[in-house]
Amino acid sequence: MRENEIAREIVDAAYKIHTKLGAGLLESVYEAAMAYELKKRGFNFDRQKTIPVVYEGIHLGEGFRADFIVENLVIIELKSVETVAPVHKKQLLTYLRLTNKHLGLLINFNTDLIRNGITRLVNKL
Repeated sequence: MRENEIAREIVDAAYKIHTKLGAGLLESVYEAAMAYELKKRGFNFDRQKTIPVVYEGIHLGEGFRADFIVENLVIIELKSVETVAPVHKKQLLTYLRLTNKHLGLLINFNTDLIRNGITRLVNKL
């Protein structure tokens, strides 16, 4: 599968989760549900994957934790916040750049309509 096909499945999973659970729960609940949905759909993924940061050839240690990296192609960053801040988008773009991935999905479950909570971000496309 390519990035766009994976993203479609992730969005479908997010829609299903939001329909069943609604808005306003802790991010950890949505993360557990997303892990279940991804596994059920047969995806390989890393959850809370530690990504080190390298600066001028020096490993600076743990840089960030990706909520999910699906099929080693798509990064998912989950939120359950009142409003997605510009910094959330910038963080995901940085994650994409540091991992040399092309597609990321920022999904905020704390919305009335899940389609309003999904932001697709690309790196070098």
